[in-house]
Amino acid sequence: MNISVVIPLLNEDESLQELHAWISRVMEANKFTYEVLFIDDGSTDDSWKIIHELSQKHTEVKGIRFLQNYGKSQALHAGFKEASGDVVITMDADLQDSPDEIPGLYELITEKKFDLVSGWKKKRYDSVIAKNIPSKLFNWAARRTSGLKLHDFNCGLKAYKNIVVKNVDVYGEMHRYIPVLAKNAGFQNIGEKVVIHQARKYGKTKFGYDRFINGFLDLITIWFLSKFGKRPMHLFGALGVFMFFIGFAAAGYIGIMKLYKLAYGLKAILITDNPWFYISLATMVIGTQFFLAGFLGEIILRSKRDKERYKISETENI
Repeated sequence: MNISVVIPLLNEDESLQELHAWISRVMEANKFTYEVLFIDDGSTDDSWKIIHELSQKHTEVKGIRFLQNYGKSQALHAGFKEASGDVVITMDADLQDSPDEIPGLYELITEKKFDLVSGWKKKRYDSVIAKNIPSKLFNWAARRTSGLKLHDFNCGLKAYKNIVVKNVDVYGEMHRYIPVLAKNAGFQNIGEKVVIHQARKYGKTKFGYDRFINGFLDLITIWFLSKFGKRPMHLFGALGVFMFFIGFAAAGYIGIMKLYKLAYGLKAILITDNPWFYISLATMVIGTQFFLAGFLGEIILRSKRDKERYKISETENI
């Protein structure tokens, strides 16, 4: 199979039939063999009803329905798990991503040998204050911390080699950083393509302002995991040893100065009356805690097991 199209969605019943018809026209015009995977992330409208009807009429349409809303990352994880095409295309269900971009993305993966190609919505039709400016700041921070020179990390329209989606673990709200996750997994040939961004035709966005706060927090998380995720002791252990050494040296200095003054008959206060003693003691305690955090991190890393992230209530053609 040439292409798997993975489409996570939440309450997009107005656009699904139009989106499927558009995808079908593009695929048939280019003679691609394909499948369309709709992942219903707990919709409360008629989205699943429409997916069911489409799957009955078109064998290439497949559906996964979550028991409740678990988030876009979990929906992508489920879609990636089932995708069987040589190239996997992701797009949003709101018609803001154009299926006409699929042939160009497919060519970049198959002929230019990219592992992953991320869409770049160079011209956007979103609110400047609510989306465009925060998005630019977010992408700037992501470039600085990840080293990837992409303009639009969070674009829903992306193309992947199948091997990439099978080896990238998308969890939490990390769908924003799939290119970074792919790079950390060892896929280095990552590029981007300018894509058409269309104004929303139906409904309204499902993401609020909290996505920017969560996005930057996730960015810190992914930076830490990329640097120390496989060796937490290297960070926490080093900090712990350093702080303990500083505190121990300071406490030793206080004790030596006390003995020196006593030896020469100088006035000396009790060590416990010296505020620097408590500072050095606190530093040693914090250093010990850092070291234990690194040690516990190593134990957790070696004993972790995959946990169920979502529950599937129904499937179609799977």
